[in-house]
Amino acid sequence: MRPSPSKNYYPAFLDITGKKCVVIGGGRVAERKCSPLIRAGARVVVISPKLTQGLEAFRKKGLISHIGRLYRRGDMKSAFVVIAATDSREINLKVVADAAIHHALLNVVDNPPLCNFIVPSVLRRGPLTIAISTGGVSPAMARTIRKSLEELYSTELSKYLRLLNTIRTKAMREIPDKRKRSALLKGLASQEIMRVLFQRGFREARKAALTSLHAMIPH
Repeated sequence: MRPSPSKNYYPAFLDITGKKCVVIGGGRVAERKCSPLIRAGARVVVISPKLTQGLEAFRKKGLISHIGRLYRRGDMKSAFVVIAATDSREINLKVVADAAIHHALLNVVDNPPLCNFIVPSVLRRGPLTIAISTGGVSPAMARTIRKSLEELYSTELSKYLRLLNTIRTKAMREIPDKRKRSALLKGLASQEIMRVLFQRGFREARKAALTSLHAMIPH
């Protein structure tokens, strides 16, 4: 039997703020899938007869809406993203058919052939988000790669990125020369400054970045 080829997925970061996202299932997997949707500002609707304690806590805090029954055709109407997190093949196939009718983005957990998008393994460091995918070949390998990147990109990087945001705002306001401003921002994202950050820490990188900024501001 030949191995199935990996797909060439189109990578994208979606703005789902305020958009209806439906999660079908009320177990631990559904709970895990709800967390990033909530963090991204989605309007999350969970459809399941029962909820885990974690999902119930989300409901009580007003972070999700709950429909306490099995999925019915039409439940995903107007949904932007749909995630099927059940172990029922019958329900999953019903959801797949509905998603085709409503043109929804659909992920069926652990079943890439039924999906029109897959969820990557994700590393977050403040404003930085790194998404890793093996095209469905090995989600376990994607997680392993993510863990190796976690060791490389420490929390020091998230501090530096927040500093960069502050510096960029100040530079846009106080450095009128576009070339100088561009040179500054490129320098603050260079391999050299990253070496300072990783080898000598955030304080030294911050000192170098602020020195560069002050040198560019007209006096």
